[in-house]
Amino acid sequence: MTASRVTLKLATSLDGRIATATGESRWITGEASRLEVHRLRAGHDAVVVGIETALADDPELTVRIDGHLGSQPARVVLDSRQRLPVTSRLAQTARKIPTFLISPAPPRPDLVALGIRFVTLGTGALRPDPKEAVEALRVAGLRRLFIEGGGQVAASFLASGLVDQLIWFRAPLVLGARGRPAVGDLPWDRLAEAPRLRRVSIAEFGPDLCETYERI
Repeated sequence: MTASRVTLKLATSLDGRIATATGESRWITGEASRLEVHRLRAGHDAVVVGIETALADDPELTVRIDGHLGSQPARVVLDSRQRLPVTSRLAQTARKIPTFLISPAPPRPDLVALGIRFVTLGTGALRPDPKEAVEALRVAGLRRLFIEGGGQVAASFLASGLVDQLIWFRAPLVLGARGRPAVGDLPWDRLAEAPRLRRVSIAEFGPDLCETYERI
């Protein structure tokens, strides 16, 4: 059976921040970069975010390109405590676009009623294991995964060795140490433990730079 392929997308300042200290993040990268992200979404089976991103941005996670006639990728939210609001765009459109919520807790009836598809993993754990999540999505037919955030989700997939491709958009601004990092805490203390990546392309989108890396 076809293996999963995981792409992690980051959109940051030059110093690797995804938001200011107050959480302001719209928009760090420019319009050309955001359009390219929509094109990237169109090439994947599912877009994956953590609940913090879902709460902060209330995203649709859809492909919004003029003339796009293809199907929309599924949306996946990693939500250990099932905090996704019923009023969120994701919940309100779950019957139109497949929307999955991965959690160790039993399904919330009000979200089920809106069409959210629950994947219960790691019952009793603080959060689902990324490897188990990828496998569950593969079984559901979602093999090309596009991870969009936030920092803890990025760190968990990197730490689990699941990231096959990293696409990093960098905007020409600096937010400093008080800004929120694109990647949360990682478990390694030595350089030898950190994964090495091979850069395969560099492109410009308006004022932004986009680098693509593959796992070695």
